[in-house]
Amino acid sequence: MLYSATINVMVKAARRAGRSLKRDLGEIEHLQVSLKGPANFVSLADKRAEEMLYQDLAKARPGYGFIGEEGGTREGSDKSHTWIVDPLDGTTNFLHGIPQFAISIGLSREGTIIAGVIYNPANDELYIAERGKGAFLNDQRLRVAGRRQLSECVVACGLPHIGRGDHEEFRREMTAIQDRVAGLRRFGAASLDLAFVAAGRLDGYWERNLQSWDIAAGMLMVREAGGTISDIKTPGDALVTGDVVCGNEYVHGELVKILRKAA
Repeated sequence: MLYSATINVMVKAARRAGRSLKRDLGEIEHLQVSLKGPANFVSLADKRAEEMLYQDLAKARPGYGFIGEEGGTREGSDKSHTWIVDPLDGTTNFLHGIPQFAISIGLSREGTIIAGVIYNPANDELYIAERGKGAFLNDQRLRVAGRRQLSECVVACGLPHIGRGDHEEFRREMTAIQDRVAGLRRFGAASLDLAFVAAGRLDGYWERNLQSWDIAAGMLMVREAGGTISDIKTPGDALVTGDVVCGNEYVHGELVKILRKAA
Protein backbone atom coordinates (compact mmCIF):
# COMPACT_ATOMS: atom_id res chain seq x y z
CA MET A 1 0.00 0.00 0.00
CA LEU A 2 0.96 3.62 -0.43
CA TYR A 3 1.36 5.40 2.90
CA SER A 4 2.14 8.99 3.71
CA ALA A 5 5.73 10.13 4.10
CA THR A 6 5.17 10.41 7.85
CA ILE A 7 3.95 6.82 8.17
CA ASN A 8 6.87 5.61 6.08
CA VAL A 9 9.29 7.39 8.45
CA MET A 10 7.60 5.77 11.46
CA VAL A 11 7.56 2.29 9.92
CA LYS A 12 11.22 2.47 8.92
CA ALA A 13 12.21 3.53 12.45
CA ALA A 14 10.05 0.83 14.07
CA ARG A 15 11.44 -1.92 11.87
CA ARG A 16 15.07 -0.96 12.55
CA ALA A 17 14.54 -0.86 16.32
CA GLY A 18 12.52 -4.06 16.02
CA ARG A 19 15.45 -5.93 14.49
CA SER A 20 17.53 -4.93 17.51
CA LEU A 21 14.86 -6.14 19.94
CA LYS A 22 14.47 -9.42 18.12
CA ARG A 23 18.21 -10.07 18.37
CA ASP A 24 18.08 -9.28 22.08
CA LEU A 25 15.11 -11.60 22.55
CA GLY A 26 17.27 -14.40 21.19
CA GLU A 27 19.92 -13.58 23.79
CA ILE A 28 17.52 -12.98 26.66
CA GLU A 29 19.42 -15.08 29.19
CA HIS A 30 22.51 -12.91 28.68
CA LEU A 31 20.71 -9.56 28.69
CA GLN A 32 21.79 -7.20 31.47
CA VAL A 33 18.75 -6.14 33.46
CA SER A 34 18.36 -3.49 36.13
CA LEU A 35 15.46 -3.13 38.56
CA LYS A 36 13.69 0.24 38.56
CA GLY A 37 11.11 0.05 41.31
CA PRO A 38 9.17 -3.06 42.38
CA ALA A 39 8.79 -5.51 39.52
CA ASN A 40 9.37 -2.83 36.91
CA PHE A 41 12.22 -4.07 34.75
CA VAL A 42 14.18 -1.94 32.36
CA SER A 43 16.74 -3.58 30.09
CA LEU A 44 19.56 -2.36 27.98
CA ALA A 45 17.46 -3.51 25.02
CA ASP A 46 14.74 -1.03 26.00
CA LYS A 47 17.14 1.90 26.22
CA ARG A 48 18.96 0.98 23.04
CA ALA A 49 15.69 0.71 21.09
CA GLU A 50 14.55 4.14 22.27
CA GLU A 51 17.80 5.78 21.23
CA MET A 52 17.57 4.17 17.79
CA LEU A 53 14.01 5.43 17.41
CA TYR A 54 14.98 8.92 18.53
CA GLN A 55 17.88 9.07 16.09
CA ASP A 56 15.80 7.91 13.13
CA LEU A 57 12.78 10.10 13.87
CA ALA A 58 14.91 13.17 14.64
CA LYS A 59 16.85 12.72 11.42
CA ALA A 60 13.67 12.56 9.36
CA ARG A 61 11.81 15.30 11.26
CA PRO A 62 14.55 17.32 13.01
CA GLY A 63 12.29 19.90 14.64
CA TYR A 64 9.79 17.58 16.29
CA GLY A 65 9.64 17.06 20.06
CA PHE A 66 10.07 13.58 21.51
CA ILE A 67 8.53 11.94 24.58
CA GLY A 68 9.95 8.51 25.38
CA GLU A 69 9.43 6.14 28.28
CA GLU A 70 13.13 5.96 29.08
CA GLY A 71 14.52 9.36 28.08
CA GLY A 72 11.58 11.55 29.03
CA THR A 73 10.79 14.74 27.11
CA ARG A 74 13.18 16.20 24.54
CA GLU A 75 12.04 19.58 23.31
CA GLY A 76 12.06 20.41 19.60
CA SER A 77 12.00 23.66 17.69
CA ASP A 78 8.62 22.68 16.19
CA LYS A 79 6.29 23.06 19.17
CA SER A 80 3.24 21.73 17.33
CA HIS A 81 4.56 18.19 16.66
CA THR A 82 5.68 15.59 19.19
CA TRP A 83 6.59 11.93 18.87
CA ILE A 84 5.19 9.83 21.76
CA VAL A 85 7.20 6.62 21.92
CA ASP A 86 7.32 3.41 23.91
CA PRO A 87 10.39 1.53 22.64
CA LEU A 88 9.39 -1.71 24.36
CA ASP A 89 5.83 -2.06 25.60
CA GLY A 90 5.53 -5.34 27.44
CA THR A 91 8.99 -5.27 29.00
CA THR A 92 8.21 -8.00 31.53
CA ASN A 93 6.93 -10.28 28.75
CA PHE A 94 10.10 -9.57 26.77
CA LEU A 95 12.37 -10.38 29.69
CA HIS A 96 10.59 -13.68 30.20
CA GLY A 97 10.85 -14.60 26.53
CA ILE A 98 7.11 -14.15 25.92
CA PRO A 99 6.65 -12.81 22.36
CA GLN A 100 3.89 -10.36 23.27
CA PHE A 101 5.62 -6.98 23.17
CA ALA A 102 5.76 -4.05 20.79
CA ILE A 103 7.26 -0.77 19.71
CA SER A 104 4.63 1.98 19.84
CA ILE A 105 5.03 5.33 18.05
CA GLY A 106 2.39 8.04 18.07
CA LEU A 107 2.62 11.46 16.47
CA SER A 108 0.81 14.36 18.12
CA ARG A 109 -0.02 17.56 16.28
CA GLU A 110 -1.13 20.33 18.64
CA GLY A 111 -2.35 17.76 21.15
CA THR A 112 -4.18 15.49 18.67
CA ILE A 113 -2.75 12.10 17.68
CA ILE A 114 -2.61 12.06 13.88
CA ALA A 115 -0.54 8.94 13.17
CA GLY A 116 0.33 5.72 14.96
CA VAL A 117 2.47 2.64 14.40
CA ILE A 118 2.57 -0.45 16.62
CA TYR A 119 5.05 -3.16 15.68
CA ASN A 120 5.63 -6.56 17.25
CA PRO A 121 8.98 -7.75 15.87
CA ALA A 122 8.52 -11.23 17.32
CA ASN A 123 5.78 -12.08 14.79
CA ASP A 124 6.30 -9.20 12.33
CA GLU A 125 2.81 -7.78 12.85
CA LEU A 126 2.73 -4.12 11.87
CA TYR A 127 -0.28 -2.00 12.80
CA ILE A 128 -0.68 1.40 11.15
CA ALA A 129 -3.23 4.18 11.60
CA GLU A 130 -3.50 7.70 10.26
CA ARG A 131 -6.21 10.14 11.28
CA GLY A 132 -9.06 10.01 8.81
CA LYS A 133 -7.43 7.27 6.72
CA GLY A 134 -8.22 4.08 8.62
CA ALA A 135 -6.24 1.43 10.47
CA PHE A 136 -4.37 -1.50 8.97
CA LEU A 137 -2.54 -4.69 9.96
CA ASN A 138 0.08 -5.68 7.42
CA ASP A 139 -1.91 -3.80 4.72
CA GLN A 140 -5.29 -5.31 5.65
CA ARG A 141 -7.97 -2.84 6.72
CA LEU A 142 -9.05 -3.23 10.35
CA ARG A 143 -12.53 -3.05 11.83
CA VAL A 144 -13.59 -3.52 15.43
CA ALA A 145 -15.72 -6.57 16.22
CA GLY A 146 -19.47 -6.12 15.84
CA ARG A 147 -20.72 -8.22 18.78
CA ARG A 148 -23.52 -6.65 20.79
CA GLN A 149 -23.92 -9.24 23.57
CA LEU A 150 -21.38 -9.05 26.38
CA SER A 151 -21.96 -12.75 27.02
CA GLU A 152 -20.30 -13.43 23.65
CA CYS A 153 -17.38 -11.02 24.17
CA VAL A 154 -13.75 -11.57 25.09
CA VAL A 155 -12.40 -8.58 27.00
CA ALA A 156 -8.82 -7.76 27.96
CA CYS A 157 -7.68 -5.88 31.04
CA GLY A 158 -4.64 -4.63 32.86
CA LEU A 159 -3.71 -6.37 36.08
CA PRO A 160 -2.09 -4.35 38.87
CA HIS A 161 0.93 -6.08 40.36
CA ILE A 162 3.28 -5.59 43.28
CA GLY A 163 3.70 -1.94 44.11
CA ARG A 164 1.39 -0.75 41.32
CA GLY A 165 -2.26 0.22 41.14
CA ASP A 166 -5.30 -0.25 43.37
CA HIS A 167 -5.69 -4.00 43.78
CA GLU A 168 -9.02 -3.82 45.59
CA GLU A 169 -10.52 -1.60 42.91
CA PHE A 170 -9.39 -4.00 40.20
CA ARG A 171 -10.84 -6.99 42.01
CA ARG A 172 -14.22 -5.22 42.20
CA GLU A 173 -14.08 -4.41 38.49
CA MET A 174 -12.95 -7.89 37.49
CA THR A 175 -15.69 -9.56 39.54
CA ALA A 176 -18.35 -7.33 38.00
CA ILE A 177 -17.18 -7.92 34.44
CA GLN A 178 -16.29 -11.62 34.58
CA ASP A 179 -19.93 -12.40 35.43
CA ARG A 180 -20.99 -10.79 32.14
CA VAL A 181 -18.47 -11.85 29.48
CA ALA A 182 -17.33 -14.97 27.62
CA GLY A 183 -13.72 -14.51 28.68
CA LEU A 184 -11.18 -12.20 30.30
CA ARG A 185 -7.60 -11.87 29.08
CA ARG A 186 -4.45 -10.19 30.42
CA PHE A 187 -1.67 -10.02 27.82
CA GLY A 188 0.72 -7.50 29.38
CA ALA A 189 1.22 -4.96 26.57
CA ALA A 190 -1.31 -2.13 26.41
CA SER A 191 -0.43 -1.08 22.86
CA LEU A 192 -1.14 -4.58 21.55
CA ASP A 193 -4.36 -4.85 23.58
CA LEU A 194 -5.59 -1.72 21.81
CA ALA A 195 -4.38 -3.03 18.45
CA PHE A 196 -6.23 -6.31 19.09
CA VAL A 197 -9.45 -4.38 19.75
CA ALA A 198 -8.93 -2.49 16.49
CA ALA A 199 -8.38 -5.82 14.69
CA GLY A 200 -11.53 -7.38 16.16
CA ARG A 201 -9.54 -10.01 18.04
CA LEU A 202 -10.74 -8.57 21.33
CA ASP A 203 -14.18 -7.07 21.85
CA GLY A 204 -13.11 -4.66 24.58
CA TYR A 205 -10.34 -3.61 26.91
CA TRP A 206 -9.85 -1.55 30.04
CA GLU A 207 -6.86 -0.59 32.12
CA ARG A 208 -5.88 2.11 34.62
CA ASN A 209 -2.71 4.06 35.38
CA LEU A 210 -1.23 3.98 31.89
CA GLN A 211 1.18 6.53 30.41
CA SER A 212 0.76 8.48 27.18
CA TRP A 213 3.39 6.36 25.39
CA ASP A 214 1.45 3.19 26.25
CA ILE A 215 -1.71 4.29 24.47
CA ALA A 216 -1.05 7.17 22.03
CA ALA A 217 -0.78 5.01 18.90
CA GLY A 218 -3.34 2.45 20.06
CA MET A 219 -6.05 5.02 20.78
CA LEU A 220 -5.89 6.25 17.20
CA MET A 221 -5.86 2.64 15.99
CA VAL A 222 -9.14 1.87 17.78
CA ARG A 223 -10.86 5.04 16.55
CA GLU A 224 -9.75 4.55 12.95
CA ALA A 225 -11.09 0.97 13.10
CA GLY A 226 -14.52 2.32 14.08
CA GLY A 227 -14.22 1.81 17.82
CA THR A 228 -14.97 4.05 20.79
CA ILE A 229 -12.35 4.84 23.42
CA SER A 230 -12.45 7.11 26.45
CA ASP A 231 -11.49 7.66 30.04
CA ILE A 232 -13.23 5.25 32.40
CA LYS A 233 -14.91 7.76 34.73
CA THR A 234 -15.68 10.58 32.31
CA PRO A 235 -15.97 11.12 28.54
CA GLY A 236 -12.57 12.81 28.83
CA ASP A 237 -9.24 12.14 27.18
CA ALA A 238 -7.67 8.86 28.35
CA LEU A 239 -4.35 10.10 26.96
CA VAL A 240 -4.36 12.61 29.83
CA THR A 241 -5.91 10.52 32.61
CA GLY A 242 -4.23 7.19 31.80
CA ASP A 243 -7.46 5.26 32.48
CA VAL A 244 -8.78 3.70 29.28
CA VAL A 245 -11.81 1.69 28.18
CA CYS A 246 -12.68 0.78 24.59
CA GLY A 247 -14.62 -1.43 22.23
CA ASN A 248 -17.31 -0.98 19.64
CA GLU A 249 -19.90 1.63 20.59
CA TYR A 250 -22.11 -0.90 22.40
CA VAL A 251 -19.37 -2.79 24.23
CA HIS A 252 -17.68 0.46 25.28
CA GLY A 253 -20.93 1.77 26.71
CA GLU A 254 -21.66 -1.43 28.62
CA LEU A 255 -18.13 -1.65 30.05
CA VAL A 256 -18.26 1.98 31.15
CA LYS A 257 -21.52 1.37 33.04
CA ILE A 258 -20.15 -1.72 34.79
CA LEU A 259 -16.82 -0.10 35.71
CA ARG A 260 -18.37 3.07 37.08
CA LYS A 261 -20.81 1.06 39.18
CA ALA A 262 -17.97 -1.10 40.54
CA ALA A 263 -15.73 1.88 41.42
